[in-house]
Amino acid sequence: MNAETGSTHNVGRAARPRNIAALMVALMTAVLAFQLNASMLSPALVTIERELGTTATSVAATQTAFFTAAALFALFLPRLGDLIGRRRVLTGLLAVMTVGCVVAALAPNVPVLFVGRLVQGVSGSIVPLCLIMLRVEVPNPRRYGTLMGVVAAVNGGIAGFDALLGGFLATHLGFASVFWVMGGIAVAAAVLVRLVVPESTASERTPMDWAGTLLFVVSVGSLLVAVNELSALGDADFLLVGILGVVAVGAFALLWRTESRSPHPLVPTDQLRDRASWSVIGTAFLTLGGVFAVMNGVIPAFAQDGVVGLGMNAEEAAWWVLTPYAIAGLLVGPLSGRLAPLLGYRTVLRVGLAASVVVLVLFALTVTGASPVLLLLLSVAIGVTYAGIANIMLNGLSVVLSPDDRPGSLPGLAAGGFNLGAATSFLVIYAAQTLYTDAAGQSSAAGYVAALVTGAVLMVAALLLSLAIPRPERAEVRA
Repeated sequence: MNAETGSTHNVGRAARPRNIAALMVALMTAVLAFQLNASMLSPALVTIERELGTTATSVAATQTAFFTAAALFALFLPRLGDLIGRRRVLTGLLAVMTVGCVVAALAPNVPVLFVGRLVQGVSGSIVPLCLIMLRVEVPNPRRYGTLMGVVAAVNGGIAGFDALLGGFLATHLGFASVFWVMGGIAVAAAVLVRLVVPESTASERTPMDWAGTLLFVVSVGSLLVAVNELSALGDADFLLVGILGVVAVGAFALLWRTESRSPHPLVPTDQLRDRASWSVIGTAFLTLGGVFAVMNGVIPAFAQDGVVGLGMNAEEAAWWVLTPYAIAGLLVGPLSGRLAPLLGYRTVLRVGLAASVVVLVLFALTVTGASPVLLLLLSVAIGVTYAGIANIMLNGLSVVLSPDDRPGSLPGLAAGGFNLGAATSFLVIYAAQTLYTDAAGQSSAAGYVAALVTGAVLMVAALLLSLAIPRPERAEVRA
């Protein structure tokens, strides 16, 4: 593939009329099913802790299991969809998700819940699969950009109400009810995908490279576990981190050697060296590193901080920070998707990244004089610039810059960048904040500022790296 031109994604599919409205309903339901698995449980964690008679640490481990599994399976399942059929893989993932929901709903203890969440995490490649399938059915650049923005925006949640619904269900009906609702949506999505979405494959169908897949998963999985362990900072097991680092490097070295010699590699080494790959993956990593922990940890914590923050409770913080952030992303995503083929994916991405830097700096400058209204406005702003623009463009670029003969490869690689970036974000951002934590363990205003500035620096690095992303010409409309 010429990296400057992007991909046309010629695929094997039966000629049949396209019902785009039905297709969108099916794909959005599938993305929603995955998103509910990721976000709906957060407010129910305390309820799980109480009903299962366990600790917050044990419950948190089940969340880590879900997100780690989602990250690892997203590395290769889009490519498997290229080879055996994307509808088949997507339907199978939704069925597996349903099984995980049932196991978790019936869990009598944490180990069973852990297994249920692990099984649910297998569905981690649903979003990239849906975006690839949408591109197959909607080759027109303008129309695809708009619809891609809609589908990707759903991945940000349903304006924060998914978390609120999770909290309501857990409070009044118990944590199992949350999983039953997740399972019901997964079943509906599986039926819709099977009945509505046409089957498609890559133009070249080779055997799956399972040896390369195993090495890739071991390498990235070791890195993820190492970063999660490092996020404990002073309590981290540094010997374990060192061992995992060695395993990750060794597995990647073997992966490179294996892929260089394989007649049908999971990820050809030429693609790993290609500018379209490393620039998109690196930009995704740095972007998530700069913003994920800020919006999912630092800002909500500041809102609830009774000493240097606003002293809100958890529900108030959700209404003032997380819900407006999610609503802004949901509303702006389709607009940024529509503008991408007209103004250029790279241009829209860079606008989102640059504006996100400005918002993070404004957050840092206003920490000492913050008010609920100001926090609301800044949360909406970062929802627009990151959730509604930058994140949508990165997902889109991973699809439109994929090689013609392997459309699922770059979305899988980018998923690894997203997930490693999110895990690293909690390590780096909280490390910066910890430098200004007092002896009693209380965060200071300087700590929040340090966390926000660190996030802004990482976003600047993402903006600079985005300059290397090639233009996906065939996905854009020339003036």
